[in-house]
Amino acid sequence: MERIQKIIAHAGICSRRKAEEYIAQGRVKVDGKAVTQPGLKVDPKQAVITVDGKPLQEEKKMYVLLHKPRGYVTTMSDPQGRPIVTDLLPKIQERLFPVGRLDLDSEGALLLTNDGTLAHQVLHPRFEVKKTYQATVQGFPKKTELKKLEQGIVLDGTKTWPALLRVIKKEKDVTVIEIIIHEGKKRQVRKMFQAIGYPVIRLKRTAYGRLRLENLTEGRYRFLDKNDLKKLFL
Repeated sequence: MERIQKIIAHAGICSRRKAEEYIAQGRVKVDGKAVTQPGLKVDPKQAVITVDGKPLQEEKKMYVLLHKPRGYVTTMSDPQGRPIVTDLLPKIQERLFPVGRLDLDSEGALLLTNDGTLAHQVLHPRFEVKKTYQATVQGFPKKTELKKLEQGIVLDGTKTWPALLRVIKKEKDVTVIEIIIHEGKKRQVRKMFQAIGYPVIRLKRTAYGRLRLENLTEGRYRFLDKNDLKKLFL
């Protein structure tokens, strides 16, 4: 017996968090009856589970690392008609979903998969998967100000987990800083620097764990193997 959202995620439909939203919206049925409580446990071998009327089918797991350019939204569709990241994967027929967010005006490493279990592990702070970013900020933050970010600050009523920061270089009127966090709150890095008075003017994610972009050029992607996936958790 397993929780219904875990079964849906394991089938590659979406992440566990998104599955909970589907359940709350009444889009999930078990043996023909709508389910509205995500805590329900069922036997996936015995029950007939459908999402939007379609029965679950076990998909072959696929993992892709994309170098997302700026100007693309990290969603499966966009009501405003803006380019979406899956537009960059025209030859892939499987339904992949992004693991984590990169804003429209952000760029860099973006993991896409149909493995909801792995997506949950990468995103949940409990697993402490590090996400490395290169932030270009306006101005020259002092060491004492960066120390505040390292220790954690209050954003939207919640204190952030400790972060690691390293100044890469200073030029003209900007500072380039590497920041490592293991949370994934909406626009978190931008909000952190804004909170100490230094707005981010460019943001690039360079790694999940030790899985790095390396020589992957903007707009291109590559498939990941087992060794790559191990790097996520290092």
